[in-house]
Amino acid sequence: MTEAVVHVVDDDESARESLAFLLEAADFEVVSHASALALLDALPLDGAGCVITDMRMPDMTGLEMVRELNTRGCRVPIIMITGHGDIPLAVEAMRAGVVDFIEKPFGESRMIDALNRALEAGPKPAAPQASDEAAVVRQRLETLSERERQVLDGVVDGQPNKVIARELGISPRTVEIYRAKLMAKMHADNLAALVRMTLSSRRG
Repeated sequence: MTEAVVHVVDDDESARESLAFLLEAADFEVVSHASALALLDALPLDGAGCVITDMRMPDMTGLEMVRELNTRGCRVPIIMITGHGDIPLAVEAMRAGVVDFIEKPFGESRMIDALNRALEAGPKPAAPQASDEAAVVRQRLETLSERERQVLDGVVDGQPNKVIARELGISPRTVEIYRAKLMAKMHADNLAALVRMTLSSRRG
């Protein structure tokens, strides 16, 4: 079993237990928390390798928890689980330091892959690596058309397709087509990867 501890935060007991079972079956050590406040009460998280949290929870949302962890200096990598309507908030969470977000419903492999990447990256990537990655991303950005860049800006700003379409004077379906094209050019397997690499290029 891996030495890293994965902390799962979700107020939905069935969802929390289901995810914990999935991770334990994949040989991860899991500690479950019924709320964001419960996780914060458990700080410091001994042996923590990663935190996986739902976005929408009572009392304190996943985003609010991320900000509080930042305030307390907790640098553990965080993966956020979101519903389709939470994407703007998920993008905001990535700006706050979340390493990945996963849309519901998600497959087992998507979660395990995200967790492995988070554990490999650790609390914070080394500066040279971040700089190298940013340079690669900037090269890919240069291959985008003007319209693709406009759609990308809307996505990274957390705007839904309908809003992007309205601002650009095109249909939501056309936005989807442009988004698919730019994700291919950016070598992004999912929306979270697209947002993460774009933000890294702006910081680099």
